[in-house]
Amino acid sequence: MIIQTEFVDLKTPTGEMRTYIYRPKEAGQYPAIIYYSEIFQQTAPIARSAAIMAGHGFVVLVPEVFHELNPIGTVLGYDDEGKDKGNADKFAKPLEAHDSDTQTMVDFLQQQSYCTGHIGAMGVCIGGHLAYRAAMNENIKAASCLYATDIHSSTLPSQSGADSLSRTKDIKGELMMVWGKQDPHVPDEGRFKIHHNLIDSGVKFTWFEFNAAHAFMRDEGLDRYDPALAMQVYRMSVDLFKRTLVV
Repeated sequence: MIIQTEFVDLKTPTGEMRTYIYRPKEAGQYPAIIYYSEIFQQTAPIARSAAIMAGHGFVVLVPEVFHELNPIGTVLGYDDEGKDKGNADKFAKPLEAHDSDTQTMVDFLQQQSYCTGHIGAMGVCIGGHLAYRAAMNENIKAASCLYATDIHSSTLPSQSGADSLSRTKDIKGELMMVWGKQDPHVPDEGRFKIHHNLIDSGVKFTWFEFNAAHAFMRDEGLDRYDPALAMQVYRMSVDLFKRTLVV
């Protein structure tokens, strides 16, 4: 499908959040996906990923995940400086602020004439964690969580003291968990911990592990990017959302 792009500045409880919108150009109502980025915010690879998903018939929202901590429009570089700033932001923003961001986007989508009101979540790296977390929201029907960091380690700040792993039982949407077995950020024992926690919590989920590095979806930096695998995961994600969001 041919798509169009725009942005909106949404008012969240923690400040204004620029949110990029990718959606089919053809008039109609479409289900939506909230797409959470890496720590670098909306880089060119993230924009291309959002466009790919929108082209399959979805409204895709890409929020600036650390909007409270950066000027509007900030994009961090894939370099040491950008990585250091992004990681600092990750540990500065409490999980509850991400929850209120998600609710703000849900409220926005439910008011748009081009959206059916059926919403999913998708994300890579820290964004995979945020998609996992978003599935605790009763309005999120499914989440594609790609090499989600910091779930197993319970290291992200929480105002309530309840990290995402301990709140797995609160997940209401269906999950698709995708991992690279050569990802040092989520080692074997970390994946095992998450997997068993999902089983014990009774969450509906599917689980996929591939011979791939961290950030294998990112089409910038050929030392990690696996184009064939990325295409497969996009297809899996589209199938998940077509099944759970298209009524």
